[in-house]
Amino acid sequence: MKIQQLVLKEIIHRKLNFSLSVFATLIATASLIGSIVLLRVYDIRTESILQQKEAELQARMDKLQDDMRKAMLVLGFNIVILPKDQDLADWYSDDYSVKDMPESYVDRLANSDILSIRHLLPSLQQKILWPERRRSVILVGTRGEVPRLHQTPRKSLVQPVPYGSITLGYELHRSMDIRVNDTVKLMGKTFTVNECYEERGNKDDITAWINLKEAQELLGKEGRINAILALECLCTGSSSLPTIRKEIAAILPGTQVIERGSRALARAEARTKVAQEAATTLEKEKRGRETIRHEKERMASILIPAVLLACALWVAFMGFINVRSRREEIGILRTVGISARHIFMLFTWKHLSIGILGGFWGLALGTILPFLFSGPDYALRVGAVGPLTFWLGLGALSLIGASFLSVVAGWIPAMIASRQDPAEVLRDE
Repeated sequence: MKIQQLVLKEIIHRKLNFSLSVFATLIATASLIGSIVLLRVYDIRTESILQQKEAELQARMDKLQDDMRKAMLVLGFNIVILPKDQDLADWYSDDYSVKDMPESYVDRLANSDILSIRHLLPSLQQKILWPERRRSVILVGTRGEVPRLHQTPRKSLVQPVPYGSITLGYELHRSMDIRVNDTVKLMGKTFTVNECYEERGNKDDITAWINLKEAQELLGKEGRINAILALECLCTGSSSLPTIRKEIAAILPGTQVIERGSRALARAEARTKVAQEAATTLEKEKRGRETIRHEKERMASILIPAVLLACALWVAFMGFINVRSRREEIGILRTVGISARHIFMLFTWKHLSIGILGGFWGLALGTILPFLFSGPDYALRVGAVGPLTFWLGLGALSLIGASFLSVVAGWIPAMIASRQDPAEVLRDE
């Protein structure tokens, strides 16, 4: 009778011992495979969560950027382009330029490919005496923002004053009891009040805005302006003034550029804060997931060896019981001529069978449980966890590892069985 047939008969005859040994090998294999698959599933869930968080943060950041951009528009323009011969001391004192430059400068700038500024607004500003009302006011002529041909159209920061209309600051319309749609005269020309501003607490409260062309006619400066206001684009960096000056000087050589630093700084800080908040939130989520994974790995590195050792001892214990219960059978087999080597192979084949069956069912159990624990919200397909080579590797690991564990655990009982003296066994029995 062949060894394999003897092994099969032994398994059928001693089902409980064999089943308990297979169960121990199954637990060892399922623990190892399950921990690997569980960590793999956790990594996939982590990647999915981080992608979702990143998308949510990006959407939130876009909204915050848009809200911040709208809020920052209230700050107004932060770049002022003045004639080169304008004395800056006078400009800082009066807040308007007494020198002027051609109105065509703003069109030249708008038609250029400069990317560091946007929202171009030409203006003609001068402090005058309002003869009909006998008081000093700041007259500002503007035609509205000039569109940039090389940039995406954006909503204007300020709306143009219609021809024949006038917009008054708070102190002017309050002190003279002027309301919207009233008719007023300014330097002999009749205007309809288009809008009356609320109190701003600055020179805007004593400012009157009219159409640029009408302001040029009233001041005798047809085709002239004394300032171009613009908004700095922070895509060029927080310290971009030298770049802006260089670019504008190449296009408008007879000008100089002033930056209203507090406004530019407020924009830069607001945008930077939004970006940092999004990056910090995502980084915290990543670190949190990594910490949890490290904890899982640490627990697995402690528990899995303990489980493997316990299962190996159990298989060895079952092997010792099997050898002791078959003592008489071993003596008879040796008496009829079965060699010690064949007795050793008989027990080794049995433990190999235990390892193969335990490895197979352990692989199945270790694969299924992590998917069940992942829950319905994180249901994963087998293909999503890993490619075919990954699963083939796990299969090889489970079968080879379980077989090795079982054979090593049964090595000493098999050696004891093969070295028993048949004469002593039969005499004792």
